[in-house]
Amino acid sequence: MIGLRRRLSLQARQLLAASLGLVAFLGLTGYALDRAFANAAVNSQRERLENFAKAFLNGAEVLRSGTIVMPQVAPDPRFDRPGSGLYAGLVGQNVRWESASSLGRILPPPESGEPGRGRFDGPLPATAASGDPLSVYRYSLTTIWETGRGDLELTLALYEDAGYVAGQVGVFRRTLWAWLGGAALLLLVVQALALRWSLKPLAGVEAALADVQQGSVARLSDDHPRELHPLTDSINALIDSERRNLEQVRRTLGDLAHSLKTPLAVLQSLLDAGASPAELRSEVRTQVQRMNDIVGYQLSRAARSGHVLFAAPLKVEATAEEIVLGLEKIYAAKGVLAEFDIDPAARFHGELGDLQELLGNLLENAFKWAKRRVVLQVGVLPASTGKRAGIVIAVEDDGPGIPDDQIERLLQRGVRGDERVQGHGIGLSIVLDICAAYQGALTVERAPELGGARFVVRVPPQV
Repeated sequence: MIGLRRRLSLQARQLLAASLGLVAFLGLTGYALDRAFANAAVNSQRERLENFAKAFLNGAEVLRSGTIVMPQVAPDPRFDRPGSGLYAGLVGQNVRWESASSLGRILPPPESGEPGRGRFDGPLPATAASGDPLSVYRYSLTTIWETGRGDLELTLALYEDAGYVAGQVGVFRRTLWAWLGGAALLLLVVQALALRWSLKPLAGVEAALADVQQGSVARLSDDHPRELHPLTDSINALIDSERRNLEQVRRTLGDLAHSLKTPLAVLQSLLDAGASPAELRSEVRTQVQRMNDIVGYQLSRAARSGHVLFAAPLKVEATAEEIVLGLEKIYAAKGVLAEFDIDPAARFHGELGDLQELLGNLLENAFKWAKRRVVLQVGVLPASTGKRAGIVIAVEDDGPGIPDDQIERLLQRGVRGDERVQGHGIGLSIVLDICAAYQGALTVERAPELGGARFVVRVPPQV
C-alpha cells in the first residue's frame, strides 16, 4: 500500500482526492434530497387524507333518528372501487361505516382522539382480500355531532396504501441518482482535464530538466508560472553551482600540473647536468618542500571551493574577533588597532571555512600593511522575496595603499598566486576564488578616511 502511494503521480493523487471529495459531496447531497422528498411525499399524503376527511364530513348528514348518511359521491372515485388502495371508515356509538373500496380488507381501526384534531400515523399493518400483508397510512379525525338524542362522538379514518408513497419515492430516487451519477462522471472528466491543464507547467519543468540532462539546454528557462519560480531558481542555482565546482576542479588540476612543472624541470636539469650528490640532495629537499607547499595550497583551494547551497546563516562578528585576536599576537610589535562596524543583521550564507578564508586573508593583508589602524565593516545587501540577503565586507587600513595602475593587474584571475608573493600575497587569489564561487565580486579602492587600501567583497542575494 505504501509503495502504491509512492508510485502515484501528482495528477493521479489530485484526481483521486477530488474524486473522493466529489463522491462524498454528491452522496451527501443525494441523501439529503432523497430524505427531503420522502418527507415531502409523506406530508403531502397527510394533507391529501386530511382533505378527504373534511370532504366526507362536510357531505355527511344526520337524520332525526340519529342515523348518519355519508355522501353519495365520494371525494375520489377510488373510494368506490374495491382494492383501489384508498379507503375510508367511520365508527361511533352504534355506528359503523366503510367505503366500498374497503371490501375484503382488514384495516387497523380508527383511533379516536381529541375532537377536531386529526392524527396521522403509519405505515400500519393491514391485510388484503387475498390474505397478503399490506401496509397503510392512516389519518384519523374525531368530531362531535349534535343529534336529537344528544351529542354523538364519531371518528373518521382515511387510509392509503403505503406503496403509493414508496412508488413516488422510488421514481424520484431512480431519477435523482441517475442524474447525480451522470453529473459525477461529467465533473470527473472536467476535473481530470482541469488537473491536466493546471499541472502542465510541472510537466514542462520535467521536460526542461530532461533537456538539461541531455545537454540540449544549459539551464531552466523563466517561462514558468510564478509559483514555480522558487523551484526553477533553486534548480538553476544548483546547476550553476555544480558547473562552477566542476570548472574549479578542472582549474585546480590544471594549476597544480602547471605549478609542478617548474620544480620537476629543476630536478631534471640537475640530473642531466650531473650534479653532485650533496648539491642534488639539497635541491631535492628544496623542490620537494616547494611541491609540498603547492599541493597543499591547491588542495586547500579545492576543498573550500565547494560552495554549499542553502547553507545555514553564519554570524560574522565571532569569526572576525577570533581572527583578529590571532593577528594581534603576530603583529604585536606594530601595535595595530582593529575596529569593527558590523550590522547585527548581517549573515554569511555559506561554509564557515569560506568565511574564515575571506576574513583571514583580508584582515591579515590589512594588518601587514597598516601603520596603526584597521577597520572591518560588514553590511547587508537587501534581497527580494524568496531569496537570502547578501552581504558586503569591507576591510581598510591606514597603510601606503595600492597604486591605481596596479589594481587591475592585481585582480586579474590569470595572474599566478606565486607571482604576487611580494605585496599582498597569494591569499588574494583565494579571496577571488571564493567570490567567484558565491557569484560575488572583489573590488580594491582607496580608503576614504584612513587613506590606505580598501578591499570590498560583495556577495549578492542568493536563492
